[in-house]
Amino acid sequence: MIKFEILKTSKKSKARVGRLTTDHGIVETPNFMPVGTLGTVKTMSPRDLNEIGAQIVLSNTYHLFLRPGPDIIREAGGLHKFMNWEKPILTDSGGFQVYSLAERRKVKEDGVEFASHIDGTKHFFTPEKVIDIQTAFGSDIMMPLDECVPFPCDKKVAQDALVRTTAWAKRSKSYVAGKEGPTLFGIVQGSTYPDLRKRSAEEICGIDFPGYGIGGLSVGEPQEEMFGMLDVLSQVMPEDKPKHLMGVGFASDILGAVDFGIDLFDCVIPTRLARHGSFLTLEGKTSIRNARFERDFTPIDPECDCYACKNFTRAYIRHLFWAREILSMQLLTIHNLRFFMRLLEKVRKDILAE
Repeated sequence: MIKFEILKTSKKSKARVGRLTTDHGIVETPNFMPVGTLGTVKTMSPRDLNEIGAQIVLSNTYHLFLRPGPDIIREAGGLHKFMNWEKPILTDSGGFQVYSLAERRKVKEDGVEFASHIDGTKHFFTPEKVIDIQTAFGSDIMMPLDECVPFPCDKKVAQDALVRTTAWAKRSKSYVAGKEGPTLFGIVQGSTYPDLRKRSAEEICGIDFPGYGIGGLSVGEPQEEMFGMLDVLSQVMPEDKPKHLMGVGFASDILGAVDFGIDLFDCVIPTRLARHGSFLTLEGKTSIRNARFERDFTPIDPECDCYACKNFTRAYIRHLFWAREILSMQLLTIHNLRFFMRLLEKVRKDILAE
């Protein structure tokens, strides 16, 4: 089981500094989880992740189930050994793929049928099967099967998904009772309807999980809608449990969400932007491809302490990108992920200094 302690709450908001203790180490919260969908954070080695200060990573149940498969990961000694990552791992449930792979799935009352994006083979995910898969992975925290709906979404569709998510959460909690394995969190849904969000939170928190994910708020809704839902949830969800805002990954979103008491974040934004030649600063994203960087011999960000910023210039990284050298993507990824680590390190420091 995990242990969560709140070390200090801000005097200005519901932001807090906490400590999440797992079998594979401590996570200082609020914290950002780099996404290692297939058991690797794209272009990054575990050594790179340690150097930027990553304390936990997230991997994807659906994708790892398809390849290499839970049996191979189990035989390897679990996901930690398979990917040579000694710190905590959170695995999601495949619920996001209900949204992102909508054309390849069928939602039923008992679970979700997926047609593999690799070879078209069909696989049926039930709440119990999702737990078995993640147990084989040996992650520290696992998520139950849920139904994530798009934005905008008809209220009846959102309500039906909420009912299924609650039913699947109950089945999941019952299935893990008395068993050893990863710690199971619950997931709150409800789209951008305040009454549905409140209802989902009350139902999921009533099942009493050690922690909670907040899903369906990274699917294209305006920032003010997301903050509105977080405001609703902050008045309903227990303050003594860790809260993970799933899939949210821009600085302004994260800083705003922290004020509503969110503890954990994950998103593919920093790695995806890096692969497309963009770097992150507090001003937002900037493309290294811009001609104005051709003779710019300054770091990506003079304030950043990452390997890329301490050793290379914008001109060099731009050259690498246009030359299609993989190192450009790696250096931009190092910087983008370190940007989020530094951002939340400062948040924790500022709260503790109040």
